[in-house]
Amino acid sequence: MVSALGAVAALSLLTACGGQHGTTGSAPQKLPGTAQPATGDRTSDDGASKDTSGGTTAASSGSSDSGSKTSAGSTGGGTTSSRCHTSELRASVGANNPGAGQENFPLVLTNSSGRTCTIDGYPGAAFVDASGKQLGPDPKRNAGSPAKITLAPGRSAWAGLTFSNPEVSGAKTATPAAILITPPDERDSLKVAWPGGAVPVSDNSSTAHLSVFQTGTGA
Repeated sequence: MVSALGAVAALSLLTACGGQHGTTGSAPQKLPGTAQPATGDRTSDDGASKDTSGGTTAASSGSSDSGSKTSAGSTGGGTTSSRCHTSELRASVGANNPGAGQENFPLVLTNSSGRTCTIDGYPGAAFVDASGKQLGPDPKRNAGSPAKITLAPGRSAWAGLTFSNPEVSGAKTATPAAILITPPDERDSLKVAWPGGAVPVSDNSSTAHLSVFQTGTGA
């Protein structure tokens, strides 16, 4: 059965590259602090976010709201709702939907607050090791048209994370302990255990790519 994420993978085929497959991520860990564009080891940056154990963790930047439009597939009501803040969201990584040498994971944000809010654009994302050091460059953005998605409490939106299977691409790899997901226009990230095994970390055409948010979970 072809999932919605499979369609995203088809668009990014041959343009994108870089556990346990087929499982969702563990409960996320909210990271207070200020996220910055995650490039390389940010464990010593003044603006890096902190994990709840007191250690410093790299964080990626959220996307800006630029030229977006309202999605006809928005979920929930309240056209005047403000954007969803990191503290109001729960993050998870959906099951891999591989195809044609491509690895495809949905990054899912669920409204865990008691109010309706909106998501609009791309997520920020960064792979990190157990110490919080970033592994590899920031994922690049696939071409897309951001659309404002209205999330009632309990509803979800997802963005596709795709990369070529490292065994196919021959890219240098590392196995992350977690992925940091930053909601659009936010500075704080959500930390989710990474279930997908090795990812490409060389700064070339094998890097990972992200799509804009869509309604649902990508399953």
